[in-house]
Amino acid sequence: MSRIDLTFKRLRKKGQSALIPFIVAGDPDLETTEALILKMKESGADMIELGVPFSDPLADGPIIRAASHRALMKGDSLRDIFSLTKRLKRVGLPIILMTYLHPILHYGLQVFAKDCKESGVDGVIVPDLAPEEAMSWIDGARRMDLDTIFLVNPTSSIERIRLVDRYSRGFIYHASFTGLTGIREKLPDDLELSVKRVKENSKKPVVVGFGISNPEQAKIVSRFADGVIVGSAIVKIVDENIGHPNLISAVGDFVSSLAKELRP
Repeated sequence: MSRIDLTFKRLRKKGQSALIPFIVAGDPDLETTEALILKMKESGADMIELGVPFSDPLADGPIIRAASHRALMKGDSLRDIFSLTKRLKRVGLPIILMTYLHPILHYGLQVFAKDCKESGVDGVIVPDLAPEEAMSWIDGARRMDLDTIFLVNPTSSIERIRLVDRYSRGFIYHASFTGLTGIREKLPDDLELSVKRVKENSKKPVVVGFGISNPEQAKIVSRFADGVIVGSAIVKIVDENIGHPNLISAVGDFVSSLAKELRP
């Protein structure tokens, strides 16, 4: 049983949903990323989703695209990110990498899976890789006991949901809407029904991301989902506080406000 599985099992016993903050590795630098992760754990995070900077992040909106650009300008490599995740083993939180297929292929699929495992990464999300085209990646990840996490959205067919369920480990990532990530003022009206449809066709935890921007939205989603991913709203706080001494505390305060709404 992976650390992701164990985390959901622990939270399920308490009747709680997982809080999974997202930040971009190296934004504004890897030292700050490490400090942010430590602070987010202290503030109530159950897992961390860590974005690998990429020049063409197809699923990401302008806020995360800008963060990826800032990180890429620093020149840090995937090996530098693996050094960071290795240091974070002591934190005790599951670490989930979010990356695109091109960086994995450039790095070398089997070497990437091996380095993920050895550096303490628990699972990987590859939003531009469909499960039916992912057998080489799935096989490599399985050999390293890495959780492979695939996405569904409100328009996914039952057949697609069942396919994603078959090849996902750890959890199923339910994007709350089709399109790019980003801050949204309102959740989709049919989100709960869409999550219910996934749950009816899977026994795996279902985690909702894309557009969850404030504690009130996180609380609503936690009532019917097994976890909540909050990304753009946190990355925006990082952006607004780069160079300010309160950057770490500002993110910590926001994550604390999310955690309070998810803990009945």
